[in-house]
Amino acid sequence: MVTRRDLGKIGLAAGFAGTFTRPAWAADAAQAAVDAAKQYSGQTITIVWEAGLQSLDPLNFSGPKWKELTGIDVKVVEVPVAEMFTKIMQDFRSGAGAYDALNVIPAWMPDLVNAGALEVLDPFVDKYAYRDELQKIAPTYRDNQMMVNGKIYGFPDDGDVFVMYYRTDVLGDPALQAAYKAKFGTDLPVPPTNWKDFDQVGQFITEFTSAKPYGAAFFRESGYGNFMFQERFRNEGGKFFDADTMKATINSDAGIKVLTDWVAENKWAPPGVEQWGFVENLAAFLQGQTAMTISWPPYGRWAASYGTDQEVMSWVPKSTIAGKVGYAMTPGGHPELAAGFCLSVSSASKNKEAAYLFIQWLNSESVSLERVKLPYALRDPFRDSHFTDPGYAALWPEAKDYLAALQAGANNGLLDLSLLQTDKYEEVLRQSVSKLWAGEDPKAILDAAAAEWDAITEKIGVDKQKAVYADWASKSGAYPKM
Repeated sequence: MVTRRDLGKIGLAAGFAGTFTRPAWAADAAQAAVDAAKQYSGQTITIVWEAGLQSLDPLNFSGPKWKELTGIDVKVVEVPVAEMFTKIMQDFRSGAGAYDALNVIPAWMPDLVNAGALEVLDPFVDKYAYRDELQKIAPTYRDNQMMVNGKIYGFPDDGDVFVMYYRTDVLGDPALQAAYKAKFGTDLPVPPTNWKDFDQVGQFITEFTSAKPYGAAFFRESGYGNFMFQERFRNEGGKFFDADTMKATINSDAGIKVLTDWVAENKWAPPGVEQWGFVENLAAFLQGQTAMTISWPPYGRWAASYGTDQEVMSWVPKSTIAGKVGYAMTPGGHPELAAGFCLSVSSASKNKEAAYLFIQWLNSESVSLERVKLPYALRDPFRDSHFTDPGYAALWPEAKDYLAALQAGANNGLLDLSLLQTDKYEEVLRQSVSKLWAGEDPKAILDAAAAEWDAITEKIGVDKQKAVYADWASKSGAYPKM
């Protein structure tokens, strides 16, 4: 199965050289990094990047441009996202220093910092006067994904957030709306803003149209189910732990409701949806088989056919719905800031300053704007200026509305749970989703999951984990303000 965060080697044989549209490099953080980096001309730095489409950014765009501007070669080490954490830790523990710059999922930061694997960036930030530009990163990412224990360890560099996509022609169909009002005595919400309405509208569309299209579909495969559960559980009022005892509370009424509702939704969704991943769900939506879905920002670009004419994007199904898609926050109004990436420097690097200058340049306001507009690289807007850029807003007719939905999601989004050994807790959730699709009872599944979480916490140390959780829970994006 092909997944969103592990698109493998799709399209890597085909190159696409991007060009900067900016007529000149202003005296900003990007230029400051270029000027300082010239002293390292002739050297090579390595950067860890997710294998697949993501890596086309440094391979074909930013890496060659950095070489042109500074004389520094960039060696891109492509790693599947599922292996990135392990390989970063192995390089650090061995002392090999094979990696200079890193892409780090924000939820990993407490573990990596606790191990000593990430370099503190504050001295470089001050030396190269980068604090002002960091303040222009959207607050959700800047305030929640950059620091551990008050120190900067990474630059938020990817505005990953779930977005609800809906067919404006289907939900706006007068016959559908009239039938809905006749049955429920209320106007059909366009779009639904809570899960009760979403499910009611979705089921009604499936029945009214005889599943042409289905009311909605999702990626239900367990790897995605982890993120979907984290979002929906908190929108239903759930808390992951009792903050005083650190006992897991995922088996609360909120958790049971989420899993129960998922099973009910599958009955009016396409057959086999419980095994769908990123690509299966994308194909169904682009081909007009579903009226609503939830996913990361690239769906919106590809639904509008932006960039899909390039050879590296040949795997994306041709959109039949361009101009017929609306964008909104997910039901509940607090979408998951699912995964994402920060740029960091390895503490084992032998080229720390050169590596730092490269990531400052990449992350800077001017360069990052060019990068998030690359149709193939999967980096999504994360700076205030990205959301309001006239050039981006002109890329397709509805791009302005798309950017507004991304900005609303960023302003109201929920952080991924981030603890010591986060992946062990997430693996329990992934297994729980698999159990659900195997037919097990939602309450029994979550009771067992809570017991497993408690065992993990005990092994790590209740007090140690409690401190990390308290820090995470204090952040603005940890839980919705109900």
